[in-house]
Amino acid sequence: MAATGRRRAIDRALTALLPRVPYLDAEAIRAATGRRHMRELSVDAALWLATLAHIRHAHTEYDALRDEGYGREEARFFVVEEVNAVLDRWGAGRRLVSEPGPEEAWPD
Repeated sequence: MAATGRRRAIDRALTALLPRVPYLDAEAIRAATGRRHMRELSVDAALWLATLAHIRHAHTEYDALRDEGYGREEARFFVVEEVNAVLDRWGAGRRLVSEPGPEEAWPD
């Protein structure tokens, strides 16, 4: 898929996944979804992972927990409900589970 085609696909998928996402958050998620290391993933998978990472770092205490010495998985466990609250506010039809299976990877 050409870069502009992928960008349009990201825009459509973002609108479908997060109909009430604020503009600045949407722009950060779009940028992360379009990064080189995400291009090997489907648009939907890249968007979901970018969304979770953005929420975790911008809207939760995840980074503070990491700074306090919590491991990555521990910090992620403690912010699951915060992440889900943001997803709910943004109108996502999907939520993060507290213990990911193979289909629910937790990106950084």
